[in-house]
Amino acid sequence: MKKQKIVFWTATVLIALFEGVMPALTSQTELAKEGIKHLGYPEYFGTALVVFKILVVIILIVPKIPSRLKEWAYAGFTFNFIFAMISHAAVDGINAQTFFPLIVLFVLSVSYFYYHQLKKQN
Repeated sequence: MKKQKIVFWTATVLIALFEGVMPALTSQTELAKEGIKHLGYPEYFGTALVVFKILVVIILIVPKIPSRLKEWAYAGFTFNFIFAMISHAAVDGINAQTFFPLIVLFVLSVSYFYYHQLKKQN
């Protein structure tokens, strides 16, 4: 059980840092705004996306949040990563950047799998 907790928290903290903390700190930079514009989205979409990412990270990190809400949080990030991949492929074609969201989705999947493993044991 200790190994499962370590794997779960490692994957979850990586997601939290990459999808919550980093966007919160960098969302108002010119590079971030240009990235949103490059993909064809309006600037306000980037702001909304960051707000929802922060909320989802809080839901995933706080242990006492109901499991149904956590399921929705995992689903939201899953859709986010899939649509990020589609957006990059549609605008820039198939390249390494297209598949990066799938790598993050894999880390999220590890978190999700171990979340359920730990939940079974409790």
